[in-house]
Amino acid sequence: MNVSSGNAQEIDPALWERPQMRQALAARDMATVYRLLQRIGVSQRHIAALTAQSQSEISEILKGRQVMAYEVLGRIADGLGIPRGYMGLAYDSSSAALAGTAAAEQPDDPCEDEQVRRLLAHAAQVTIGTTVGDAEEWAEPLPPTETPVPYRIGMADVEQIEAVTRTLRALDYRHGGGVCRDAVVAQLTWSQRLLRAACPESVTLRLHQALADQHNLAGWTSFDVGLYGAARGHLARALEQAKYARNSSLAANVLYRMGRVHLHCDRILDALRFFQLGQICAQDASCERTVAMLFANEAWAYALLGDSDLALKSINRASDELARARDRESPAWVSFFGTADLDATSGMVHADLAVTHFDSHLDIAERFLVEALGQRDPSMARSRAFELTALATVRLRAGDMSSGLANGDEAVTLATEIRSVRIIDRLAPLQAVAMMRAHSGDAQDLAQRISAVRAA
Repeated sequence: MNVSSGNAQEIDPALWERPQMRQALAARDMATVYRLLQRIGVSQRHIAALTAQSQSEISEILKGRQVMAYEVLGRIADGLGIPRGYMGLAYDSSSAALAGTAAAEQPDDPCEDEQVRRLLAHAAQVTIGTTVGDAEEWAEPLPPTETPVPYRIGMADVEQIEAVTRTLRALDYRHGGGVCRDAVVAQLTWSQRLLRAACPESVTLRLHQALADQHNLAGWTSFDVGLYGAARGHLARALEQAKYARNSSLAANVLYRMGRVHLHCDRILDALRFFQLGQICAQDASCERTVAMLFANEAWAYALLGDSDLALKSINRASDELARARDRESPAWVSFFGTADLDATSGMVHADLAVTHFDSHLDIAERFLVEALGQRDPSMARSRAFELTALATVRLRAGDMSSGLANGDEAVTLATEIRSVRIIDRLAPLQAVAMMRAHSGDAQDLAQRISAVRAA
C-alpha cells in the first residue's frame, strides 16, 4: 500500500472496506483506526498531518482517548479520505447496518397473500435459472424484525441465556473473538429485551447477572478483535449489572478484564488500578481462584513497571491462593484460570523482569512457559499461540536459536488460524528480537513472516 506525506488519496481506499476497519469506523473507535493505519506503515506524524491534529493528540487517542466532537470526526474522515457514512456522519444503508443504529430501508408490508405470491414467483425464477439475484446484495443484512418478547419469563429463560454464554465463551477460548463476537452482541440484543418481561425479583436478579456475564464476554471478544472502545463500553455495563445483581465474583472478573485491556494498550498504571479494585471484589466474594487470577496479573503489571520485589510478592500470593482454590467449584467466568494460566503468567512476569533486571530471569521464564504449554491440549489454540510467542521470544533472547525459531514459526502459523488481533499484536516483541538476530537467515525469515501477518 502506498503511503507518503502527500494527500489522503495515497491511502488505498480499499483499506476502508476491510471488515475490521469498517467495524472500528462504525463504532467511531479512532484508536483502532489509527492502529490499523500504523500496521500498514502510516506513521503518527502522517496521520497528524492528514487530520490536522497534533502528534500528542494522536498519541492520546492511541492510548484510549475517545473522539466525541462531530467537527473533529468530520475532519478525520475528510483528511484520511474515509467515506463519511462509514462513521455515521452521513448515513448510508451499509454503514448504518454496521453501526447497529439504523436498518436498511423497510420494504412495504403487503398482505399475506401478496407476500406468498411474490415469494412463489421468485422461487420459481431462481429454481429454473431465469434469475440468480444480485451477489453484492447478499453481503447486506436483511431488514431486521425483532423477535417478540414474552410477557412473562422464568428461571428457565435465564438458564438458556447462561447456556448460550457458556457455548460462545468456549468458541472464543478455542478460536478467538473474531469467530463469535457478532454472535455475542446479537444475543445480547435479545437478552437485554427480556428486562421488559414480567418476572419475580429472584429471576430479575439472576437475569441481571446473566446479562452482566454476556456483556463481560462481549467486552472480552471486542478486545480480542481490537475494538477497544466497544470493549470498555460492554465491560462498564457488565460491572454495573454485576454489582446490581450483588455478585462480587463476577464484578471482580469484569475488573480483571478491564485491567487486561489496558495492560495490552500499555496503560500499565491504569491496568494495575483495575486489578487492585478487582481484588476488593474478589475478597468480598471469598473466591480464592479469582483472587489468584488478580494477583497474578498484578504481578505482570509490576514486572512491566520493573518492580521486581512487588512482582514476585504478588505472583507468590497468586500461587498460594490458587492452591487453596483447587478443590472448590468456581463460576464459569473464572473456571479457566488454573495452573496452566498461572504458569503462563509467571513466565510473562519473569520474561519482563529480565528486560530491566537480569537475564537469569529468562531461564525461569522459559521453565514456566514450557510447563504452561505442556498442560494445553491442541484445542486451546489461542493460549498456545500466546505462550509459544513468549517462549520463542525468551529463547531467542537467551541465544537458543534453534528452539526459538521453531517455537516462533509455530506461533505465527497459529496466529494465521485464529481470529484474534491480540495474538497479532503480541507478535511484535518476537519480531523485534528476530530482527536483532538478522545475521541468521532463518531469523530474518521469521521476522518477515511476522511482518506479513501483522500487515494483513
